[in-house]
Amino acid sequence: MPWIELDGAVNVRDLGGLPIADGGLTVGGRLLRADNLQDLSPADIMKLTRHMGVTTVVDLRSSHELELEGPAPLDGVAGVRHEHHPVLAEVGAATDVVAEALRARSDLDRSRYPANPVTGHYLGYLEDRPDQVVGALRGIAGAEGAALVHCAAGKDRTGVVVALALTAVGVDKRAVINDYAASAERVEALVGRLRRSRTYGPDIDGKPVSSQLVRPETMTAFLEQMDSRYGGVGGWLADHGFTAEDLRLLQAKLRCP
Repeated sequence: MPWIELDGAVNVRDLGGLPIADGGLTVGGRLLRADNLQDLSPADIMKLTRHMGVTTVVDLRSSHELELEGPAPLDGVAGVRHEHHPVLAEVGAATDVVAEALRARSDLDRSRYPANPVTGHYLGYLEDRPDQVVGALRGIAGAEGAALVHCAAGKDRTGVVVALALTAVGVDKRAVINDYAASAERVEALVGRLRRSRTYGPDIDGKPVSSQLVRPETMTAFLEQMDSRYGGVGGWLADHGFTAEDLRLLQAKLRCP
């Protein structure tokens, strides 16, 4: 797994070198995935922009997260375009409203896929914010250089968008699942980082690391549900406005000629 070691983020990797089902590999330096980018050091910025060629940041966090976190170090870097595509339904900021909304969301997650509520949660991105999911994939496809997709932990929202992008261009399903599951290697460091955050610390304070585990069966079930419910990733994307030209651009971005 081509991990990218940074001072200010712990779950960062390049999605090059993944096997495509009909032959070939994904191209390195085209699509990166990451956790929150708020703590990047000047050396990190140099590595991502000068060495890795990042020109587009696709941010999947909610509007409320952006408001709480404020500007990030990459925001002011010339030549880096920022796209905001919140794939999680916005629930506002008032504590009582959020609590009620989160309870309702949890019930929905279980109803969507009782065998694994996390899989149900991922399916909710498709049901609640299909326009933002499609927009995120267009952001990847249209990046002049490398596209960097991130959320807070870089494993759930990022994991789903990346899995959709990889599957759409024909990456072998097992490789997609393995990439998703690779975040498990960094969970302890990731949880430690989030606990130090004023934004995310209260949400996970006191919870065991196991509550943030990344399990391959979650993504396996998600991809199976994409096939059974929507006729596959390609079918879902086409039904939600992701055109043949969009797909061609995404394939040109990620696949070797």
